[in-house]
Amino acid sequence: MDKPEAATPDRASTNRDRIDPEEILAGIREWIEIESPSHDAAAVNRMVDRVEGDMRRLGARIERRPGRDGFGDMLIARTPWGGDGPGILVLSHLDTVHPIGFLENTLPFKREGDVVSGPGIYDMKAGAYLAYNALRHLVREGRTTPLPVTFAFVPDEEVGSNTTRDLIEKLGKANKYVLVTEPARDGGKIVTSRKGVGRFKLKTEGRPAHAGARHEDGRSAIREMARVVLAIEGMTDYARGITTSVGLIQGGTGVNVVPQFCEIEVDLRVPDARTGEEMVERILGLKPHDPDVKLVAEGGMNRPPYTKDEGIAKLFEHARGLAAEIGFELQDVKLTGGGSDGNFTAALGIPTLDGLGADGKGAHTDYEQIYFSSLEPRARLMIRLLETLG
Repeated sequence: MDKPEAATPDRASTNRDRIDPEEILAGIREWIEIESPSHDAAAVNRMVDRVEGDMRRLGARIERRPGRDGFGDMLIARTPWGGDGPGILVLSHLDTVHPIGFLENTLPFKREGDVVSGPGIYDMKAGAYLAYNALRHLVREGRTTPLPVTFAFVPDEEVGSNTTRDLIEKLGKANKYVLVTEPARDGGKIVTSRKGVGRFKLKTEGRPAHAGARHEDGRSAIREMARVVLAIEGMTDYARGITTSVGLIQGGTGVNVVPQFCEIEVDLRVPDARTGEEMVERILGLKPHDPDVKLVAEGGMNRPPYTKDEGIAKLFEHARGLAAEIGFELQDVKLTGGGSDGNFTAALGIPTLDGLGADGKGAHTDYEQIYFSSLEPRARLMIRLLETLG
């Protein structure tokens, strides 16, 4: 990759540009108050409607892809300038993990000093809004960018982007750079490498029986699955960067019945593709302890590892230089366990910079929060990246 070339405006004009963090936060709040859990397509589409309207008012060229398999629509917004040639892809997602009602009952929008709380504010509506704000700022200032910019708003990132991966990869291949507005990490660091993510379902089928009168006739699917759970959890190896977690389990039909069925869902994180292949083979190769119980395992790698290659390293150094102009030191996380849509584009060899959203903590929790003080510098960095990548 050629080194990104700086473009107008110069440093002085960068520091003169008026960025109003209060206005940004007010907009983030409006987006937060449209709750949009991944599995509620209607709720996600209410959020898509809002973002589509906001982008249309800026003159963006809109493409909306209908959702499938019970998920919401994907929104693609392109700058009104620059044509359709290779440019910059900005990836954001509009779905969150919190259910409808979480805002009212558990985590209302609240600002206390530098801390601003709300469901999905950190992961990642603040970051998605910073992407929109960058385009709004450019339009207001009457400026354009050397490259065309495509903003993609994904409806199902929190559950693996299964319905949108192909389109994300297609958009990535059509562009020179990818900027991902996932939240910043560890005090404002951005992401230049991520672990690969695997997802699996395992099912056991035993033999039902009356738990009191004919217990000896039964073969417990839950007991067999308990062994499987311990085997999978035992595959975690922190020294190698491997984590395995059984996140969901269900089974049985009644407390007085030897259970016939049990099912679990497993999350796997690995540092590289070779380790991913090894772990997929181990998990899919599990055998039942009890020969009278069936065990079926399915799944595989959901997101490929995202490795800091030469192109990503150069893109990071460019961003670091811009941050220094703005007035802060930008660092990157060496390797993070969380996956994102940036995994897909980085694995294709497209220079990808991730974690460009707001700083904060508590993703997916009842204390999710961002730091108000991070909004202005992160907004400036996003704008400058769009203006200087050429």
